[in-house]
Parts: sequence; structure tokens; C-alpha cells
Amino acid sequence: MLLSQIEKLLQRIRNNPKTVRFGELEKVLQKAGFKCRQPKGGSSHYTYTKPGNPMILTVPHKEPYVKEFYVKLVIKALEEKF
Repeated sequence: MLLSQIEKLLQRIRNNPKTVRFGELEKVLQKAGFKCRQPKGGSSHYTYTKPGNPMILTVPHKEPYVKEFYVKLVIKALEEKF
């Protein structure tokens, strides 16, 4: 995915955080350098970490949309500089 496509996707996420799919959020996080750790033992919560960044993001995989609260946490994490 090109950088401009990621920027457009991030802008759409910011404009409407209530209708964000898990895959879209994951693309943006991975492009920003976050690494994903998949859940074990039947959990639906994915954990994202970034080297050099003390913040740990936990996002539940929910269909069709991720809850707005988690989307706003991701946006905040992406806007902060570490």
C-alpha cells in the first residue's frame, strides 16, 4: 500500500471512528511500525507494540467494526511522538 493510500485511510479513520474495520486499523498500525502479537487461548484481543515506544495497544477483533474507544486510542498513539 502506498503512503498516500495509508494517509487517506488514516484521514478517513479520523473523520469517522465509528465505522473502522479491524483490517484497516491493522494496516495503519503496521505501516507506522507497530508489531502485532496474536491472541492465544481463544482470546480476541490483539496486542501491538513498537520498539522504542512504551505504549502497548490492545485491540479486540470485533466484526463488523472496532469499537470507537479503541480507534481513538490508536489515533492518539499514532499522533504522539516517542
